[in-house]
Amino acid sequence: MATSSMNIRMDSGIKKQAQELFAALGLDMSTAVNIFLRQAIQRQGLPFEVVLREPNAETLEAKEEVEAMKRAPDNHRSYKNSNAMMKELLA
Repeated sequence: MATSSMNIRMDSGIKKQAQELFAALGLDMSTAVNIFLRQAIQRQGLPFEVVLREPNAETLEAKEEVEAMKRAPDNHRSYKNSNAMMKELLA
């Protein structure tokens, strides 16, 4: 099998973390990249799910609650510090 070189640019911190991970797995960067590419070819796509995560209903509700608090801060409790909040919660 003939081989060829490939140059890619990446964040140096990501490269270091990846090299440490692959070394712990007994791999070098070249072998890990080849595994990735072979899996992509076999699957005819990325070998992992790539998605945009939509917030769930609970998160959307919490975001709306924060927006409501911003619109009408006098309608909601606020505290000067966490001790005051805890004192009321535990009362």
